[in-house]
Amino acid sequence: MELGLKHKIAFVTASSQGLGKSVALELAKEGAHLAICGRNKQQLDKAKQEIDNVGVGDIIALNGDLSVAEDREQMIAAVLEHYKKVDILVTNTGGPPAGKFEDFAQEDWNNTYEQLFASVISLIRGVLPGMKKQNYGRIITITSQAVKQPVENLILSNSIRASVVGLMKTLATELGPFNITVNNVMPGYTKTQRLKKLIENNPSFASAVDDIPLKRFGNPEEFAAAVTFLASQRASYITGVSLAVDGGWIKNIL
Repeated sequence: MELGLKHKIAFVTASSQGLGKSVALELAKEGAHLAICGRNKQQLDKAKQEIDNVGVGDIIALNGDLSVAEDREQMIAAVLEHYKKVDILVTNTGGPPAGKFEDFAQEDWNNTYEQLFASVISLIRGVLPGMKKQNYGRIITITSQAVKQPVENLILSNSIRASVVGLMKTLATELGPFNITVNNVMPGYTKTQRLKKLIENNPSFASAVDDIPLKRFGNPEEFAAAVTFLASQRASYITGVSLAVDGGWIKNIL
């Protein structure tokens, strides 16, 4: 299937590892030009080389922390200086720490807000004028299955990520007239370093596989394929949805 992604410009955040890197790799294979970013320079350079090896388009790598407003602004400016526009924005960040309500101070909530919510606002604000001008765009947020069915011991993620979904659903209505689609993708338990750390810190997470109808954890490549489709021209009539890539873990009907 021709996805129409060749020469499209995609900015995929938190893409030096995990789900973000998998999405960037998949988009690169389809011929898109990439901007990636990450906090760890060594990991970022390694990811850039890996993506370079499979893609045919251009790629730039930006070192920065999405939870820091100045870093966000600098990265957005660098992408626009290099490419002049962004056709596809995929917002992604690392997950906040596990724990229960009384484990966290107000500072933890403030930091999670900056990491998960304020970063999305900044990124969209940065690319939106160009998308409107060209009457085309794809905005995709990566959140979590927790926005539909809260995950035990992940109160920070359960709470703040849900607000991102409200933002995206509202934007889908506002930006539809500009031919900009806005969607959310909810990864389930996927074999990434974050899942490995969650299991190491709380072995009960390993038993989550029993609640997944497919009886296995997902692969990052499976998740990336779903995001890439939503980023494509083939998904031109899909907007305002929250797509679960979770092996059937979410049990609600709607």
